[in-house]
Amino acid sequence: MQGKKNSNIKQHNLDGVHALDGNHLHLADHHDHPHHYSHPHHNSHPNHDSHHHHDDGHTKEMTHSGSHGQYYCPMRCEGDKTYEKPGDCPVCGMHLKKEESLSAKEKSGKATYTCPMHPEVKKDRPVSCPKCGMDLVPEKAEDSSEEEKAYKRMTKRFWIALVLSIPVFVIAMSEFFSFLHLEDIASKKVWGWIQFILASPVVFYSSWDFFKRGYSSIRRWAPNMWTLISIGVGTAYLFSVFALLFPGVFPDQFKDELGNAHLYFEAAAVILTLVLLGQVLELRAHSKTNSAIKALLDLVPPVARIIRNGQEEEIPLEEVQVGDILRVRPGEKIPVDGRITEGSAVVDESMITGEPIPADKTVDDNVTGGTINGKTSFEMQAEKIGSDTLLSQIIEMVNEASRSRAPIQKLADVVAKYFVQIVIGVALITFAVWALWGPEPAYVFAFVNAVSVLIIACPCALGLATPMSIMVGTGRGAQSGVLVKDARAIEEMNKVNMLIIDKTGTITEGKPALKAYRTFGKMSDDEILHLAASVDSNSEHPVAEAIVKGAREQGVKIAKVHDFESVTGKGVKGFYEGKQIGLGNLRLMEELGAKLEPEQHKEVKDWQITGQTVMFLLVGNKVEGIVSVADTIKKTSAGAIKSLQKMGVKVWMLTGDNEFTSKTVAEKLHLDGFQADCLPDDKFKKVKELQGEGYIVAMAGDGINDAPALEQANVGIAMGTGTDIAMQSAEITLVKGDLNGIVRARELSSKVMRNIKQNLFFAFVYNSLGVPVAAGILFPFFGILLSPVIAAAAMSFSSVSVITNALRLRKA
Repeated sequence: MQGKKNSNIKQHNLDGVHALDGNHLHLADHHDHPHHYSHPHHNSHPNHDSHHHHDDGHTKEMTHSGSHGQYYCPMRCEGDKTYEKPGDCPVCGMHLKKEESLSAKEKSGKATYTCPMHPEVKKDRPVSCPKCGMDLVPEKAEDSSEEEKAYKRMTKRFWIALVLSIPVFVIAMSEFFSFLHLEDIASKKVWGWIQFILASPVVFYSSWDFFKRGYSSIRRWAPNMWTLISIGVGTAYLFSVFALLFPGVFPDQFKDELGNAHLYFEAAAVILTLVLLGQVLELRAHSKTNSAIKALLDLVPPVARIIRNGQEEEIPLEEVQVGDILRVRPGEKIPVDGRITEGSAVVDESMITGEPIPADKTVDDNVTGGTINGKTSFEMQAEKIGSDTLLSQIIEMVNEASRSRAPIQKLADVVAKYFVQIVIGVALITFAVWALWGPEPAYVFAFVNAVSVLIIACPCALGLATPMSIMVGTGRGAQSGVLVKDARAIEEMNKVNMLIIDKTGTITEGKPALKAYRTFGKMSDDEILHLAASVDSNSEHPVAEAIVKGAREQGVKIAKVHDFESVTGKGVKGFYEGKQIGLGNLRLMEELGAKLEPEQHKEVKDWQITGQTVMFLLVGNKVEGIVSVADTIKKTSAGAIKSLQKMGVKVWMLTGDNEFTSKTVAEKLHLDGFQADCLPDDKFKKVKELQGEGYIVAMAGDGINDAPALEQANVGIAMGTGTDIAMQSAEITLVKGDLNGIVRARELSSKVMRNIKQNLFFAFVYNSLGVPVAAGILFPFFGILLSPVIAAAAMSFSSVSVITNALRLRKA
C-alpha cells in the first residue's frame, strides 16, 4: 500500500548521528505551512455552485477556513468552508456551529468593569474601586454563546407550537375525546376554522424557518431533509386550507357524511412541533459535541500578573507581550507559555498531556499556558502568547480535524446525494399505488401515506453519522494529549498493523549523559574528552550536548574549533590547531579513512553491548580514542509496546545508533524487529518496503531525520518532545512524547471508528426500514399503517440518537 502523499520535504543536515530531540513542544503555525493544514473537499452536491452568493438572510458569503470565517456546518456539506455570521447552512439547513478559538475568547474577554457602589467608575481590568476599595465586577454578564441563543430561540418556538398544537390535536381527534362533547358546542365547520387559526402560527411563526430552508434547498438544487418536510407538511396544510374554503371541489372520498372535507391541520401542527422538539434536543446535544474545546478554552485565565518596576499589576491576558515578567501565585492557572525565571513549582499538566502526575519545574524550565500551578509562587518570562501558545495550537488542530472528512464518510455522501430525489420518487409511487389499488377511500390513504414517506426519511442521520463522532473523538483525544490533524488519520490508525519507532527520544528519554571516555594512543583520557567536547560544542544535538555538559562537569575547558561541519547521519568535523578533528560513528570513521585495531574493536563492542552509544574521536585519519553516552529507556516504553503488540500491531525500531546498542534495546523490550545505523533515507525506504509487503504502517518520530518517513507512512506520529518539521509531517502529535500516547491514539481510533459504524448502521437501517413502512408495505400483511405524526417523531429522534451516540465518546 502506498503512503498517504508524496514526500516533498526539503532535506536538512543533522548534527551528530542520532535523531534530533528538542526539549519542548513546538507546534507549527498553520499559516506558515498551509499545505499541511488545508483540507479542501469536493462538494457532496455536484450541482451546487460552491461560490454562489446566498441571499436568504441567514448567512453571509462563505469563506475558506484560512480566512476569518467563524461558523461551519456540522455536516461538512461544503468541506472546510466557513461563514462569517451565524445562521443556517444554505445546503442542508442545519444550524451553523461556531468554531471555538483562543483569539475569539480573548476578543470577547475585553470587558468593562464597574463598581457595585459607584457605577460611574469604569475600568478595563478587574482592579479595586478608587473610591470605596471594592473589587470591580463586569459591567454586564458575559453574552451567551450563539449556540445557546439559537437553543433558546428554538425552545421558545417549540413551547408556543406545543401549546397551540395540543388543542388542534384534541379537536381533530374528537371521537377519542367524546366526553368533551365538542359537537354540542360547535359544528365541524367551526372547529375546522379554529384548527386553522391555531395551526397557522405554528406554520408561519414557530416553523417558518423550516420552509425557508426548504425553499432555499430547492432554489439551489441541493435537496435535503427540509425539502421533504416542506413538501410534506406544506401539502398537508395547503390541502386543509383549500378543503376548508372549497370543500365542494373534492371527491366524496375526501368528505364525511356531512359533506365536510377531511382536514390535516393536526398533522401539520403536530409534525412541525415534533420537528421543533427534535431541533431543540439536537441543538442541546450539539453544544456538547465540542465541549472538549470549550474545556480547553476555559483553561485560559482572563488576566495575568505582570511585574513592572518591581510592582505587581493585573492586566488583561491579551495585553501580555513576549518578554514580560509575570508572577503566578499558588493554585492559579499559568497565563501563557514561557520559562521560569525565579522560584520553583509543581505544575498540574494533566489537562494538556493527559498525565495525572504533576511535573516538577524549576528555573529555566518551560511552563505551558493553561496548566495549573501548585502550592508555590514563581516568576516567569512570557515566550509565546496568543495563537502561538501550545493551547492555541492544540485548539486549532482539533478544529482542523473536526472540519476534515474521514474516507468512511464517502459512502454516506454518495447515498445522501441521491437520497432526497429517491424519497420523493417513492412518495409519488406510494400515492399512485394506493390511489389505484388501495381500499376506500383510496385517495385519502394515498395522500396520508405519501406524506408519511416524505416526513419519515432522514438524510441528516446519514450526514451526521461521521462528523459528530470525529468532532467528539478529536476533542476527547486533545484532552488526553493526542492531537489529530486529519480525520483520515483516525480511520487509518485503526487499521495499522505495523508501527515503526525511533530509539532516541521515543523509546528512550532522549536525554543522554556522558558515560565513559578512553584513549587509544598517546593522548591522555582527559585530552580525548577535551577534543571531543570542543568539536561538539558547535552542535545542538542531544548527544553533543551530553558530551559538552559532562566535560564541563569534569572541569575540562572547551577550546574553539574552526570550520565546523555537520555530516548528516555520521557526525561532526572541524579544525583545531591546524589539525582536522572528527567525532562520529563508523560511517564517519570510514569516510576519513581510519580503521580500528582488533583489540580496540572488541572494547568498543563490549561498551555497545551494555547499551552505550560509542563515538570515535579522530585526529586526521587516525582513531585516537572513544567517548560514550548512555540514554535510559523510558519507564513507560515496555508496557506500551506490549499493549500495542496485544492489539495486533508489530513494533519495529529504526535507529541511527549502532548494531550492538540497538540489539540490546530491542531484546530488552521484545521488539518484533530492528534496523541499526539508519540514515534518513533508510527509514523512508523501510516504510515503503513494509507498505509493499501489505502492511499499514504508522511511523513515530521526533527529529528532522524522521520527516521523510513520517510523510511516507500511512499515519505519521510526532512525539511532542521533538522538532517542528516532524510535527508538520505528522498527522497525529503526542503532547507528552512517550509510547503510551500511541496506545491511547490506537484506542481512540478504535472507539471512534466503532462509534461511526454504529451511527451509519443505525442511519442506514432506520431509513431502509422506515421509508417502506411509511409507504404501507406492512398493510397487506398486518393491516399496519404509519401515521405522519409518528413518522415525524421517528424522523426527529433519529438525528438526536446519532448525536447522543457520538457523545458517548466523551467518556472514552
